[in-house]
Amino acid sequence: MSSFIPGFNNTLDPKAQFYLELAEQCAALLQGQRNLISNTANVASLVYHELRKTPTRQGRPVNWVGFYLADDKRPDMLALGPFQGKPACTEIAFGKGVCGTAASTSASLVVKDVCEFPGHISCDPASKSEIVVPLKAPNGKVQGVLDIDASVVDAFDDFDRIGLEAIANMVVEASDF
Repeated sequence: MSSFIPGFNNTLDPKAQFYLELAEQCAALLQGQRNLISNTANVASLVYHELRKTPTRQGRPVNWVGFYLADDKRPDMLALGPFQGKPACTEIAFGKGVCGTAASTSASLVVKDVCEFPGHISCDPASKSEIVVPLKAPNGKVQGVLDIDASVVDAFDDFDRIGLEAIANMVVEASDF
C-alpha cells in the first residue's frame, strides 16, 4: 500500500526497506478502524515486535514502545496510552522530559543518551536512548506522541525518525481524536 515515505532518498537501504514494509503493515492494521485506542494499541504492539526482531537493529534493542496522548481535561498534560514494555509514567507535562519537550515544540527528538538530556524523566532506568515523534493534527495541534526507548546509547538515527514520523502521521490520519 505505502511504497514511498518522504525523506527516504535511498529506498534500497535495508533500514529504509524495513520502514517501508512496517508502514505497509501499519496501513493494513489501521484500515477501516477509526478508534484511537484500538489504533494506538495495535501500532504500539506491531512497532515494538518488529523493531525487536529486525536485523537492522542488531545491537540496539528496543525496550519500550508506546503512546502518550493529550489529556482533554488538562491540556498541558500527556496521559499514558497503549504501550508495550515495562510499566511507565502515567502522565507527563508538556515541556517536561523528552516526551513533553517533543509535544511542546511539535518536533521529533532523537536523544542519543537520555542521561545527557536536561530534565529527562526516567520511567525505566534500563532506557539509555529515546526517540519521540509528535502526533500532529492537520491544524498543527499536538494530539500526543509516539515514544520509543532502547537499552543502549545511540540506538536511533534519521532513518528511524523519518520512518516513525510516517507511521505517526498514519495513526493521526486514521484515528478520531
